[in-house]
Amino acid sequence: MLTRRRFIAISAALAPSLTLAAPRIHVATGTALGARVTLRLDHPDAARLAAMAMAEINRLERVFSLYLPDSALATLNRDGRLQAPPFELLECLALAGTVHRASGGGFDPTVQPLWRAEARARESGQPLTEAERTIARGLIGWSGVALSTDEITLRPGMSLTLNGIAQGYIADQVAHLLARNGLTRALIDTGEMVALPDRSWPVSTAAGGNLDLRGRALATSAPLGMTFGGDGRSSHILDPRTGHPAPPLWRSVSISAPSAALADALSTAACLSPDRTRMEEMCASFPGAAIEAAEFAQIPPTRGVPPA
Repeated sequence: MLTRRRFIAISAALAPSLTLAAPRIHVATGTALGARVTLRLDHPDAARLAAMAMAEINRLERVFSLYLPDSALATLNRDGRLQAPPFELLECLALAGTVHRASGGGFDPTVQPLWRAEARARESGQPLTEAERTIARGLIGWSGVALSTDEITLRPGMSLTLNGIAQGYIADQVAHLLARNGLTRALIDTGEMVALPDRSWPVSTAAGGNLDLRGRALATSAPLGMTFGGDGRSSHILDPRTGHPAPPLWRSVSISAPSAALADALSTAACLSPDRTRMEEMCASFPGAAIEAAEFAQIPPTRGVPPA
C-alpha cells in the first residue's frame, strides 16, 4: 500500500583519496525497523564488532518496533501503560518531547491514531472524512503522555509512533557500543547516519550537496518520500496541528546534529516548516544542529490541505 516513508538519497562512498584504504573497510548489512542498515567499519576486528552491532540492533527492535507484538512500544500502545520501561524508550521519548516543544508541536509521536485512521481510509479506497479526522485528532496530544522511571502511561485511546526518531536513536546506540569497544573509525547507516570521530566520510545529500561527515550525524526526510496509497501526493508525514498530511513544500530536508536521533526528529519536523527561517529557529534550540540542505519543491500543496 505504501511507498517508503523516507526519501533517503543520502549516499556514503569512499572518496578517491581513500581508495588505497578501501580493503580495510568491512561492510555489514542488515535491517532496523524495516530500513536497511549498512555498517562500514575500519578496524582489524571489524567482523566481530559488526556482529555485536547487529545483535544490539535486534535488541533495540524489541524496544521500538510497532510490529513485534511483545516490543516495549507495542505493549505500551496496547495496554496504555508500561511498567519498568526500558531506559532506551524513556530516553528517546524525553528527546521527542524536547523536539515537540521546539517545533511548536509539529513533531509529535502521539500522531499514530491519525496515521492509522488515514491508512485504513486509504486501504478502503476512500479519503479520510473530516468527521473521522476530528475523532482521530482528539486522541493526539503530547500532554497525554506521562513519563517516569517506574511507568509510562498514555491517555485512553492514545498510541505512539517513533518512526521519526527511533532509527536515529538506534544508530546512536550502535555508535556508542562500537566506541566503547575501541572502534573510532566507522559509519553507521540505519537510514540516518552517524560517523565516529577519527575518520571523515564523504556523503551526499538528497539535494545534491556534499559534505564530510565526522564525529556527528546526518538525517534526511522528505514529505513525498512515502505516500499513502502510493499516490505520490499524500505525504506519510502528518501534521498533528492540522490533522492533514504535510503539504509538499519541501522535496527534502537534510539536518546534521551531534546525535542521529536529534537529526532524525528535526528533519522530520522540518518538513512541516513553511520556510527555512522556521527550520533555523527550531535548530537553534539544539547546539550543534545545522541545516545541510533544504530543497524547495516546485509542487503546489494538495488541494484542500491547509499549509503547516
